[in-house]
Amino acid sequence: MDLWNKRTLISLAFPAGLLLLAAVLLLETGLVPLSSSVIDFYYYAVFLSGVLLAWRFHSSRVLFALITLLLAHRALEFFAGGSVSASGPGHIAFEAIAFLLPVNFVILAAVRERGLVLPSIAFNFCLLFVEAVFVAIICRPGQTTGPGFLHSTFLGQDLFGWTIIPPPALLVFISAFAILLTRFLLYRKPVESGLFWSLAATFLALQAGGLGRSSRAYMATGGLILVSSIIENSYHLAYHDELTGLPARRAFNEALLGLEEPYAMAVVDIDHFKRFNDRFGHETGDEVLRMVASRLALVTGGGQAFRVGGEEFSILFPGKSLTETLPHLESLRTEIEASTFRPRGGIERRVTARGPDRRNVRRKSIRPRPTPPQNDRLSVTVSIGAAAPTIRTQLVEEVIKSADEALYRAKESGRNRVEVATAGVRPSRFKGSLA
Repeated sequence: MDLWNKRTLISLAFPAGLLLLAAVLLLETGLVPLSSSVIDFYYYAVFLSGVLLAWRFHSSRVLFALITLLLAHRALEFFAGGSVSASGPGHIAFEAIAFLLPVNFVILAAVRERGLVLPSIAFNFCLLFVEAVFVAIICRPGQTTGPGFLHSTFLGQDLFGWTIIPPPALLVFISAFAILLTRFLLYRKPVESGLFWSLAATFLALQAGGLGRSSRAYMATGGLILVSSIIENSYHLAYHDELTGLPARRAFNEALLGLEEPYAMAVVDIDHFKRFNDRFGHETGDEVLRMVASRLALVTGGGQAFRVGGEEFSILFPGKSLTETLPHLESLRTEIEASTFRPRGGIERRVTARGPDRRNVRRKSIRPRPTPPQNDRLSVTVSIGAAAPTIRTQLVEEVIKSADEALYRAKESGRNRVEVATAGVRPSRFKGSLA
């Protein structure tokens, strides 16, 4: 799996990373004077709107991340009484909150989103209740130091002289950042990115002292990042296919509206896909779709792949002629042909969601289908039909029809090949470079 690419970096940085960068520039450079009243309005508006949006969109993870941030910051302000001294309840609360916040974010990232159902709500409320009782106990009036694990020093104090965050909490923060980043790279979901950048904003809030104007603004920015992840997740669900992660038909239709000549288009269909479903079941069929989609997502030549339905995909090449796209399509075909995968069995099969278009598929027979041995590897091939606007086919609908006709010829000619709408071109025999 290609974990790092341009699209991954963009989805990680936008919009959450940009929101945090904007907050840092505004607060640290003083380019725009922000009064305390403006920051207070920003703070309460973010958390109030965030809780309402998370409730409306049934996002339990974001809801409890917002509640965690708000309760942690209010608890710190309560026990500190206006300033965090070198000892006393305020200092103990700072140590405890700096330690517990990243732990909570990791827990929220690890649990599966189940909406606002009772088991999910009960677990999160119990976790917050236990932590609140713990903080209240260790921050009793008259206490000067907290538990040793919150402020123990190791590896030399010089390594941690640059931050006011205690070494144990700092290591928990670093571990949490690594876990959240890994989860984002594996799942590429907006909420995972939101949790990562929101935790970064929280770190800056604590680094600023945990109290005061800057800390409050950074806490509010952490909440705003979580709110933006709800919006991004809604967009992702509307415009991306849940099973494969590729842009879906709605995104394809909107992309067609903005097409200007020159452009080229390809229709990709998995060969003998029904045979996989009939022989090995829909779970193996889903694996085939995901494998092919992962290769299509990396198409070269400036193309963008879409899943338009079933086992059919489309690729758009804006600004490219048909001749320019042929070597990239042929390379894509050969790469898919050379790829193999091991069908998952047993408990592995239900880890990934099937997707709304295949979730309600019923089996026609109760007879168990054969499962390929787990040591065996399967391979698939695809047929591709390509087309571009011509004098006779200038409308997008006509180009799509030409590509479909070319795909039909590829199927009729033996499959596992590229056919184009222009007569006489045989890209399956093309031996050009991919400059």
